[in-house]
Parts: sequence; structure tokens; C-alpha cells
Amino acid sequence: MTFSDIIGQDSIKQRLLNEHQQGRVPHALMFCGPEGCGALPLAVAYAQMLLGNSAMAEKLQHPDLHFVFPIYKKHSGKDTYCDEFLKEWREQLLTHPYFGMSEWMNMAGAENQQLMIYANESDAILRKLSLKSSQGGYKVMLIWLPEKMNIECANKILKLLEEPPAQTVFLLVSEQPDHVLQTIRSRTQIIAVPQLTEQDIEQTLASSYNVLPADAHRIARSSAGNMAQALRTITSDADNNYFFDLFVELMRLSYIRKVKEMKQWSDNAGSMGRERIKAFLEYCQKMIRENFILNVGNTSLNYMTNDENAFSSKFARFINEKNVWQLVEELSKASIEDLKNQGLGFRDKRVYETTKIINENKMKTKTYSFSSL
Repeated sequence: MTFSDIIGQDSIKQRLLNEHQQGRVPHALMFCGPEGCGALPLAVAYAQMLLGNSAMAEKLQHPDLHFVFPIYKKHSGKDTYCDEFLKEWREQLLTHPYFGMSEWMNMAGAENQQLMIYANESDAILRKLSLKSSQGGYKVMLIWLPEKMNIECANKILKLLEEPPAQTVFLLVSEQPDHVLQTIRSRTQIIAVPQLTEQDIEQTLASSYNVLPADAHRIARSSAGNMAQALRTITSDADNNYFFDLFVELMRLSYIRKVKEMKQWSDNAGSMGRERIKAFLEYCQKMIRENFILNVGNTSLNYMTNDENAFSSKFARFINEKNVWQLVEELSKASIEDLKNQGLGFRDKRVYETTKIINENKMKTKTYSFSSL
């Protein structure tokens, strides 16, 4: 993978090229940007450039190129290391470099298990970096999603960043840099990677994925700068369709206050598994925001699929300045508090609060036939 394979981000690519040509290679870089912006492909391309763009580097098999990424425990009571997933990791990067946690979970075979970077991984990192470079050049350690690191592992990485081994470059790629230890962030050079432009995504879909121009334009708008999301759309990702159906069902049940059915809905949603629940909660927040924007009449800022647009054309009237922040806050609490503290998804309390907000708004507006949505 070279910079020519990266979608957009021309100013960042030029900056990295200039620094490399001038011999100003920082010992630690953190590429920070949202999912699908290209932060990981940028880091991989930069790593390959540091290693001379050799055939081994292109295949991600260079002996001085090391990877750390979230994994799950394969064996109960036994340590698991990233190297056990290297085959799947390389395949993911080489075939579909624009991906998110859901794609990586599928590739790794994680099912409903939680992924993280375990404490024992730090020992493997120390062991690898203690060795001399096999090619006499740089050693590169690329860490994807350092926010997923166990605190013990993070502290050992911090020690390495404070006293880096000779000719070693750390490349961290974070989607949530505020969740990374501040002391780690302060010892890296931050590269802020923005969302991709609609034009970049639209052009890529048309030229590289043979998507018709009209469809490429629609998908690019709905992806909101996220190439991974755009690829999910063109492959008819089942999760998105399922999330849409779940969201519509929740809104309808909330509006008509079918408590028994809502409890059943909660039980069904809670069985999805931690990462899928998290993704669904984020999807719900996105739909609330999209409907609020639609309700205030600024359709040029809407990013929805055809099905979402059809539903929202009738639902958006219920989302306004009186309840939008409450709804987003409740969904955010479910994501942060319930997932973190209880290891579960939707709790009955969160469903109740959502119902309450929807119904309070119903009492303040004209009567509409919500069942027709």
C-alpha cells in the first residue's frame, strides 16, 4: 500500500513525504480521525515507506513491521496475543483497508465477544522491540485503536514512548483520542485526519467499485465522510438493515406505549452482543440527529438511505428542539453507562426514558397517526 492508494488526504500525504525526505521522522505519531477517514491506511502506507516499500513490506510481512490491535481471548485461562490473528489482520488490510470494528470482528471470528488489547500484549511488544532491526533500518510498531488498551498495557507503552528504542517508530491510530491516556497523547505528534469529502468518496465508488453515478452520489452523501460506511452500503450490510428495523420498532412502541412489547424489544436488543449493541446505539443517535435536521428544513445536511428517508419523512415532525438533546443524551447514557458498567445493552430504564420523552412530545403536538410510519 502506497500513498497513491489512499483516498484524498493530499495535504497529510505531502506532509509525511516531506518529513521523510528531510530526515525528520518523529519517534511517535498518532493518526486521529473518525472511522473510515483513512487514518489506518495512511499509517500503513507511511510504515511501508519507512521500510523502503519492499515486497515484504507491501505484503505486510516485513520482519521489522509489527502490529497491535484489539483481539479476543481464544482460549479460556490462557493468554492470547495479536500474532495469533496476524493472518486475518493482513487479509483485512490488504483486501479492505477501509474498515471499522464490525468488519474486523467478522474477519477475526469474534462473534459477540468484546475486543481489546490485553495487558500481556505489552510483554510481546517489549520483546519484539528489544531485538535489532533485521534490515538495519527502522523498526515500526503500528497500534490500531490504542483506546482499547488495558491500562497496564497502556502504562508500559507509555514507558516505551518516554524511552524509545533506537530507530523505532510508533504509529498509533485512534478513533477516540480523548480515551487514550493523556500522557501517551502528549508524547506523540498528533496528525488530525479529517473526514473524507463527498467528492472523494463519490469518485472512488464510481471508479473503483463500478457504482453508477447516481448511486455513488447518494451513497457518498449518506456516508458522511466515512468510506467504511459507504462500502457497507454498497454491499447491503445486514446490520444496517437490522438496525433500521429495530429503530423503527422502538420509536413506534415508544409512541403508543406498549410496555410489554417494549420489554420484549429490550430483551431482543440486549442479546446482540456488546459491540453490535454499541454500533446500534450510535446508529440510533445518528437517526435522531438526522430527523431533527430534516424537521428544521435543512435537507442539504441530511445523510440517509432511501428507506431511512421514507420513514423520516413522517417521523421527523416528532423530533424537535424540545426533545432532541434528551433523546440523544439517553441513548448516549445507554452506550456509556450500561455498556461500561454493566456489560449490557439497552436496559429497561433506558427504554422507559425514551418512551417518556417521545410521549411528552406527543402531548405537546397535534395528533398524528404514528402507526402509518
